Amino acid sequence: MRMPIAEGPGGGQPCREPDGRGSAWLAIQGAFSASSLDLSIMRILLALLLIGLTIAGFATGSIDTLAEETPGAGAPPLIAVPRSETCLSAADLREAVADKRVIAPVAAIRAARQVIPRAEIQRARLCRNDETLVYLLTALRRDGQFVHVMVDATTGQVSGP
Repeated sequence: MRMPIAEGPGGGQPCREPDGRGSAWLAIQGAFSASSLDLSIMRILLALLLIGLTIAGFATGSIDTLAEETPGAGAPPLIAVPRSETCLSAADLREAVADKRVIAPVAAIRAARQVIPRAEIQRARLCRNDETLVYLLTALRRDGQFVHVMVDATTGQVSGP
């Protein structure tokens, strides 16, 4: 059984539309239903919002363009990363630093931060590369990509990306 929603002017009989529904129900339905014109306006506003957010993302640098990700003529050459078998143990690292054959790992991290300033250093290893010792630093950039940086362990100069 349906309850009457609105009463008529005399307080007795409910107001009814020709289809039998009360006027209050129709007012509520009209407020929450959208016409085809309203839907097209909402779609246009949503599209404009998405376009605006995309432009803002490119402007702030939080979205990279494909041109920046694709290696081209200006891209640095790829350098072979030393294999993990050629890396020294933690005890050998401490011994090399104590004998002053290599710089401290902190100095290598400082040198790498000048190349990749906002990256977080995740790992630092002392490895043999050709006939020299290098620090192989693994860093996590803000865009979520890992980067390997090689620092010459005797001079502290960055020798590779």
